[in-house]
Amino acid sequence: MYTITIGDKAYSSWSMRGWLMLAAFDVPFEEERVPMYSDSFTAMQKARAPALSVPQLSWVEDGRTRRIWDTLAIAETLAERHPDAGLWPADAGLRRLARVLAAQMHAGFGALRAAAPMNLHREGVPLAEPPDDLPEAVTQLEALWETAVREGGGPWLAGRAFTVADAMAAPYVFRLTGYAIGTDSSAAYSARLADHAAVKAWCRDAAADPRRLPRYDAIA
Repeated sequence: MYTITIGDKAYSSWSMRGWLMLAAFDVPFEEERVPMYSDSFTAMQKARAPALSVPQLSWVEDGRTRRIWDTLAIAETLAERHPDAGLWPADAGLRRLARVLAAQMHAGFGALRAAAPMNLHREGVPLAEPPDDLPEAVTQLEALWETAVREGGGPWLAGRAFTVADAMAAPYVFRLTGYAIGTDSSAAYSARLADHAAVKAWCRDAAADPRRLPRYDAIA
């Protein structure tokens, strides 16, 4: 049994990705929520250093607690331990495509992440003064998705099944819709991902959590 340690579901984009890598592929797990920007989060960091971020995947093996706290490392570890779960496509070409997509969404699009942090309580509210580099970042992301769906055959980013690439894309979908910065080119994929059962389960939990973080909600 795995434990996935996550932050606030409405705001923690990285937590969403790690959680989906379990929930979307029917890998059994328990979740541990630690509120971000809280004393309990700081205590968790001190107790588990150098694992200072979320998500954290942990399990007991040979009497020892194993812990991983990077989403790409979580993806690769789960794929190794559960080769039949389908985290990566079985086809080698689609698998390469999925890995490129996952890596690019893991490391890139800094302008989009900075200007539009994930906030699942925000629905279609544009930024009052969007930064100049935001439209280009959105265009690049949407072009990446369009190319992936076309080359992989769709309807997901790397073929006919939801994979790690789609889990990595999930927070971006809610950035595009939450801040009303997506265009028609990403609308179909965004709707498909938002309708995925695991994604909907995450969003239901986020909506039910009364905790709010002003640092995100105050973004105008």
